[in-house]
Amino acid sequence: MNNLSPFCTCTDLECPMHPTNQERGCGPCIAKNLKLREIPSCFFNSLDLPEKPRSYFYEDFARAVLSQERPAE
Repeated sequence: MNNLSPFCTCTDLECPMHPTNQERGCGPCIAKNLKLREIPSCFFNSLDLPEKPRSYFYEDFARAVLSQERPAE
């Protein structure tokens, strides 16, 4: 079953929470991340990071965002 949202950028197809591995879309992944105080990897994928993050906690995402150059308006 194809449960991918049009904006899904997750490449971890081995993850049991990935939308292609269950029928509930992104909900299980988001619920797991909220419980652990983490940000889903798709948010990190939207950043231009030189390497994969070591962890996915809120603070890691905040640091990653602040390290990015703001786009020109």
